[in-house]
Amino acid sequence: MAPAAHPSRQRLLRWLGLSVMALGLTGCDPSWRQRLGLDSKPDTSPAPVVSDGPRSAPLQPGKNVIVSAVERVGPAVVRIDTVKRISNPLGNLFGAGPSIQQQAGQGSGFITRSDGLIFTNAHVVEGADQVSVTLPDGRSYNGKVLGGDPLTDVAVVKVVAEKLPVAPLGNSDDLKPGEWAIAIGNPLGLNNTVTAGIISAVERTNAVGAGQRVPYIQTDAAVNPGNSGGPLINASGQVIGINTAIRQAPGAGLSFAIPINLAKRIAQQIISTGQASHPFIGVRLQSLTPQLAREINATSKSCRVPEVNGVLVIEVVEDSPASRAGIRPCDLIRSVNGEAVKDPSQVQLAVDRGRVGKPMPLSVERDGNTQTLTVRPAELPREG
Repeated sequence: MAPAAHPSRQRLLRWLGLSVMALGLTGCDPSWRQRLGLDSKPDTSPAPVVSDGPRSAPLQPGKNVIVSAVERVGPAVVRIDTVKRISNPLGNLFGAGPSIQQQAGQGSGFITRSDGLIFTNAHVVEGADQVSVTLPDGRSYNGKVLGGDPLTDVAVVKVVAEKLPVAPLGNSDDLKPGEWAIAIGNPLGLNNTVTAGIISAVERTNAVGAGQRVPYIQTDAAVNPGNSGGPLINASGQVIGINTAIRQAPGAGLSFAIPINLAKRIAQQIISTGQASHPFIGVRLQSLTPQLAREINATSKSCRVPEVNGVLVIEVVEDSPASRAGIRPCDLIRSVNGEAVKDPSQVQLAVDRGRVGKPMPLSVERDGNTQTLTVRPAELPREG
């Protein structure tokens, strides 16, 4: 008979027996092992590819060209506030208000000379009795309007100051569609606002009506009331135009600027004489097409024109420079001052680039023959 186990030893054996039984039972329960992850295998399938682009070094942050351009020109862009005194014919009658009322206006401009010469739009300062010029740094001056030209909408304002920031002027003759166009001004009373876009087109002579003497720069940069007179600048931080007009349409808008080369020429005349000079020759023109030429030749016995595209003289003002030079109706203008022309707007601009009283050669085609006539432009008659 085997000796009885010690009580503590018996308890240990019973515990071990139960543990072995438990292990045996649990070892037969695969669901328990799966719940503990004892039977699972690691997922070795490849992750789905979401990009196959080559690895490259991150771009290094650099100076934004728009920021650089604005930093260069921005300090010279000014706000122009105007006050006009308007007579009220019902003033002091039945409490209708004072006999003289004041009308406030606002626009933009930019300093072109450190002694306080400022370019802006003529319509910004037209009829103003008081002109105030405020710089971005808060300095404010009384301005004097040296003159304005309503035909090109260019005006020059002068303030008494020294060592002012100056906006560098660029060359608008070299502009190409697609270049950066940055507008700075005070639209809707919001000072020092910057908008950017591209040059959409150049030499838009029909932007604000036919017969214009301005080959406008067209841009999609946002321009609003208050931007008028402010600069349009390029990516090099040079002024290439003066913002002047807006055309709005549902869902979009276009703006137009006076090329700075034209503005400089007009400003030089205003500074020298107080007004701009515009040559005038005295003709009325029509764009000629082959279809129109056939109609003219079929209906008119006195006028025979070639069936081509060109610029046709349809009227000559009596006792005008054109009549004195021998230009006639039905003449086809081929060039002005050595510059080939294809439409009436190009003739207008070529004449406007001339000088009053200076001989200007015009090449015309008449009855199949080409001849050169010399016209001396006169000063364009002014209203009033």
